[in-house]
Amino acid sequence: MTSSGRGFQPLRRRGIQRLAREQWESGRSVWDADLGGRDLVVDQVEVREGAAPESVARVLDLGEGESAWIRSRRFVLDGKPVLLSTSYLPASLVAGSAITQQDTGPGGTYARLAELGHKPVHFREEIRSRMPLPEEASRLSLPAGTPVMLVCRTAYAEEGRAVEVNEMVLDAAAYVLEYDFDA
Repeated sequence: MTSSGRGFQPLRRRGIQRLAREQWESGRSVWDADLGGRDLVVDQVEVREGAAPESVARVLDLGEGESAWIRSRRFVLDGKPVLLSTSYLPASLVAGSAITQQDTGPGGTYARLAELGHKPVHFREEIRSRMPLPEEASRLSLPAGTPVMLVCRTAYAEEGRAVEVNEMVLDAAAYVLEYDFDA
């Protein structure tokens, strides 16, 4: 595939199946529910400790001056950048764990949170859309006029504590959002 996106088939993002506990507890990536054998590369990975935005710090119930581990990644599917993702996790929960490394290991962040005693048991996603900021348009190689979708996912542990906030910017032309659930 060329980076221009010609012939690019939108990715069907299975919003519920991808977050199933069986997915990450078995060591699979949440992406495995979506890919269907397509080539996914994670590049531009940055992992650092720092201050979370005020809105995120509030959701994570961070005290004044309490830091977060911040994991920023760009996802490239079939040679086309499709997603920018920034996760925030309380430093007090994840310090010294594989979550603070470039590669979190099999099952990713949620499997590591489970090992730390903070297994996600509930997720909430909020979805909005807008035109991209200049940096987002550049990093996603978006043609002029292409909107983005914003997905903000919060992961909660059993005691109801938010253990991760993941802010995602998706190329709107590269995705179909699918939610399949029982009545």
